[in-house]
Amino acid sequence: MAVYAVGDLQGCLDPLLRLLERVDFAPGRDRLWLVGDLVNRGPQSLEALRFVRDLGDAAITVLGNHDLHLLAVALGGQKSKGKDTLAPILAAPDRDELIDWLRCQPLLHHDASLRAVLAHAGIPPDWDIATASACAREVEGVLAGDGIRDFLTEMYGDHPDRWDPGLGGLDRLRYTVNALTRMRYLTAEGRLEFKYKCAPERAPEGLVPWYAAPRAPLGATVVFGHWSTLGRTRLPGAIGLDTGCLWGGTLTAVQLDEAGLPLTCEECTGYQRPGGKG
Repeated sequence: MAVYAVGDLQGCLDPLLRLLERVDFAPGRDRLWLVGDLVNRGPQSLEALRFVRDLGDAAITVLGNHDLHLLAVALGGQKSKGKDTLAPILAAPDRDELIDWLRCQPLLHHDASLRAVLAHAGIPPDWDIATASACAREVEGVLAGDGIRDFLTEMYGDHPDRWDPGLGGLDRLRYTVNALTRMRYLTAEGRLEFKYKCAPERAPEGLVPWYAAPRAPLGATVVFGHWSTLGRTRLPGAIGLDTGCLWGGTLTAVQLDEAGLPLTCEECTGYQRPGGKG
């Protein structure tokens, strides 16, 4: 059995199908991890959602910010944005089944045997695996429960922007969502900073990529996406897989069960022009 992790799809299914063919992926034998953002901005959001759903136990996807945006539009009264490509999902005859499936997906997946943890944006340096898992489970319980609509109407916001174990209620849930699905940079004080999406060499002085901030060893490699301007990144303890397929880059897979963590990349034609990447 091989285990592959793949970067952000954002509604670009055809490159994923070509990539899976190249690595000879077999659902009955292999496993596919997806870093989230299955949908939005690309031309095949509905098809991508159906494809991953239909893989069943052969696939594990964590929720990304665009996936949560779909839930907020479908269930929480949030308005679609100008570049959204969610309308086919919202009008689909199986809309309710797809939305119910999506809202039951995790925010974090940890495999101790592979020494790997999957999160859309990353794991903040204040958290160990146990804390990250516990906070993720709290949000997952709300998303899968009867209170999802109330939560989605209050989910958005940049505060609190710093972890405190004493956080509770909506503040704790919102921090968890922001850390796991929106995080890129931290300030020198350890606060989440959401304005800048550029590559680290272009970031203002004083901002630190989350993966470069001092932390106790996690004991696992964080597999993440969300940061197309960062591109493919391999560091001790972190692998970034968002290589900008949506913008005409590549779709990247890493084989997590193979020594050396080999990469496979599939060229993408691009569906939208770069700008406002997220």
